[in-house]
Amino acid sequence: MARLNPKILNLSDGERDQLQQLINRHNTPQQIALRAKIIVMGSEGQNHREIARNLDINRQTARLWRNRWLETEGKELSIEQRLQDSERVGARPKFSMEQVIELFALACSPPSDYGRPISHWTARELANEIIKLGIIESISVRHVGRLLEEAELKPHQSRYWLTPP
Repeated sequence: MARLNPKILNLSDGERDQLQQLINRHNTPQQIALRAKIIVMGSEGQNHREIARNLDINRQTARLWRNRWLETEGKELSIEQRLQDSERVGARPKFSMEQVIELFALACSPPSDYGRPISHWTARELANEIIKLGIIESISVRHVGRLLEEAELKPHQSRYWLTPP
């Protein structure tokens, strides 16, 4: 069975000029310049193997960016936007927002309310207490520290006072 050659990319003169400017500009990130080269070479009729050999990259990389260019062809995107990485989903959060809020509430309450003979919470004490309360099955001390840091909570520096109405 014969292999089909990939579709030649049709570039307008303006697109070709913009891609060449990206390639030639000294402050263009190298990833973007490489992707622009792939598109220009694809418009010149080179197949994935030739592009990969000439640019010293993997064939799948050449295929990926040629296909991405074709996918974004009719969309209202700038040349640089068409050469950007697509959004990544990432891992799902391990803890629900309710669990995190309960951790914050615990961090803002005095340790003596929970029978702890300490003057202030540490990340280790918070992790142990939240597991003991059954709010979270397991959590690392470092993760507790990161959550508190993101929320700008510092339970070790907290002072309790009454704000007049």
